[in-house]
Amino acid sequence: MTTILYGRPPAAFDVPTGAVQTSPLIPGSTALEDLAPDSVEEAMIYAPPGATERRYTLALALRALKVGGRLDVLAPKDKGGSRLAKELKSFGLDFVETAKAHHRRCILGRPDKVEGVDEAIALGNLRLVPGLEAWSQPGVFAWDRIDPGTALLAQVLPSLKGTGADLGCGFGALSAVVLRSSGVTSLRLVDIDRRAIGAARRNVEDARASFEWADVRTLEAAGDLDFIVSNPPFHDGGAEDRRLGQNFIRKAAEMLKKGGTAWIVANRHLPYEAELNAAFKRVRMVADQGGYKIFEAVK
Repeated sequence: MTTILYGRPPAAFDVPTGAVQTSPLIPGSTALEDLAPDSVEEAMIYAPPGATERRYTLALALRALKVGGRLDVLAPKDKGGSRLAKELKSFGLDFVETAKAHHRRCILGRPDKVEGVDEAIALGNLRLVPGLEAWSQPGVFAWDRIDPGTALLAQVLPSLKGTGADLGCGFGALSAVVLRSSGVTSLRLVDIDRRAIGAARRNVEDARASFEWADVRTLEAAGDLDFIVSNPPFHDGGAEDRRLGQNFIRKAAEMLKKGGTAWIVANRHLPYEAELNAAFKRVRMVADQGGYKIFEAVK
């Protein structure tokens, strides 16, 4: 392996030909964590927005690069790009910085000595989060807390039965609640983030659970599930995209059998009612508090 890519840079930036994708948000990609030290000649990193996650990603790329290997890292100015130079300097690196298409870009050759790599990897790695008492990792949705929407759904969720799925399972908080019911025979935990699935495997140690690193929007739907629970995402690449939740709703309807039930979380400002009413036979708003709505939708 000579060239790696992390993420999907905008079309304004040329991606190296034949680069191996390493983003945990692209199912099927190679894990950056698994690359051997000094095994890569070139790395292009579309840096993530979170500071700890970004430094972790940079450190992994620097570890994988051979001495003299080219690191090309870029990020939107308002999502970490303005801090790239400072962060690279903290690794003891010299680089050339440019600006283009509302992004900052830094290019450098990896020196023999890089400072702080092990520390940045340790801070961004999978861990048991104090107070949460669950395994998680920076970059995973609501990685160090229970999201309020998930907590509200867990509060009103009845004991479920049969086969089901948790679409966008995160580190598995909601799935753990679902599996408290002895009537549940199997539960598919699905998330687009490899790190979330890795954490969920540690947190949900139940023989009825299965784990899928996949984009919910592209799942095959057999129409055979009894229930679905979901707190759908509504951000894509840091920007709000209401179509994500709408796609989750349509996919949930496709995956359920007739009479099956979906339990869906929605931020109050998101217009999911029309999509729910179009996809399901009967829709009921079960809760509306703290900026979140919970819907029960029967196919």
